[in-house]
Amino acid sequence: MKNLPHMALIAALGVAACSAAPASTEAASADTAKLDASGAQPATPLAEAPFTVKEVASFNEPWAMAFVPGTRAALVTERSGKLKLWQESGPTLDVAGVPAVAYGGQGGFGDVIVAPDFQASGTIYLSWVEAGADKTYGAVVGKAKLKQGAAPTLEGLQVIWKQDPKVTGQGHFSHRLAFSPDGKYLFIGSGERQKFDPAQDMKANLGKILRLNPDGSIPADNPFASAGGVTAQIWSLGHRNILGLAFDGTGKLWNQEMGPKGGDEVNLVEAKANYGYPIVSNGDHYDGKDIPDHPTRPEFAAPKLWWNPSVSPAGLVWYGGDLYPGWKNSLLMGALSGAGLVRMAIDGDKLHKSDRWDFQDRIREVEVRDDGSIWLLTDGDGGKLVKLVPKR
Repeated sequence: MKNLPHMALIAALGVAACSAAPASTEAASADTAKLDASGAQPATPLAEAPFTVKEVASFNEPWAMAFVPGTRAALVTERSGKLKLWQESGPTLDVAGVPAVAYGGQGGFGDVIVAPDFQASGTIYLSWVEAGADKTYGAVVGKAKLKQGAAPTLEGLQVIWKQDPKVTGQGHFSHRLAFSPDGKYLFIGSGERQKFDPAQDMKANLGKILRLNPDGSIPADNPFASAGGVTAQIWSLGHRNILGLAFDGTGKLWNQEMGPKGGDEVNLVEAKANYGYPIVSNGDHYDGKDIPDHPTRPEFAAPKLWWNPSVSPAGLVWYGGDLYPGWKNSLLMGALSGAGLVRMAIDGDKLHKSDRWDFQDRIREVEVRDDGSIWLLTDGDGGKLVKLVPKR
């Protein structure tokens, strides 16, 4: 069983959680170091945050968003199968030409990102869930050209990747997407589909982070390229439910994933690394059965931060702007069951638990616009697009 901190320790660490984070070039304080090493992170009331929350628009079960370069518009996926084009100075429009999705459980429309060369090509990438034979399901990734205007539409939609194998159940698809900073590689988070063992199975691309070329082909220098098949796609393994991928300003790839009970984590993703699930985790099975902690198996890569009680992470973005004092070079992560926003300061290859704000609302997505402003999507039928407005 996991050793939870005493309530007195949690209270003491709460003070550290509410204070400003150390700069990325400074060592963490003793209190912050204890907080980072534990599963604890007390939440701060939203009234004490250095921003106010401005509600901008409403959506039906929004899941992901991407700002459209060169505009003041954003693409928003709704899990039931719609792609919306939100415009800051105009109506929110339905985008035509979207794929049919298998909606149910955790399945449906997933991520949306723009290609690195979007302003020249108009290409966007989408993920969604499709049905297979015998009541099986799997995530897929496709690319298409976005034609903007009064009647936006997708043209030339092409599927470039699929979860393999398709399995029963409608959970843990993950299907998060991110391009490397140089624009050469597409990274895909693929969940283990609540089946545990596929995360360690090198002949399945479930429970893995995959690395592809933008057209879906496999880079020759992938760590397992010589093995062929889906194995050649694999960049890292031993993951559970990856709901956020983000590159920081130095090119390091981070992921967050929803762990088992009391085992949510953020990882620094390295090629060929095995993050241990389901063999190790800092959480336990939901039926109460123990899972050995990461320190018991040092051959597996350990998380940089973890949370117990769980916060249910969703959405992850790197912040390199100056609008919010003290936030430069941080990761920002939404929380579903944790009903808020988490900020983590990057310190080389380490992370510090800097802030956690209690929104009393499930945060599904976090994005940064090119002007440095931070935007969130709240979860559910009445999901909102909100902007964080810095306090002056």
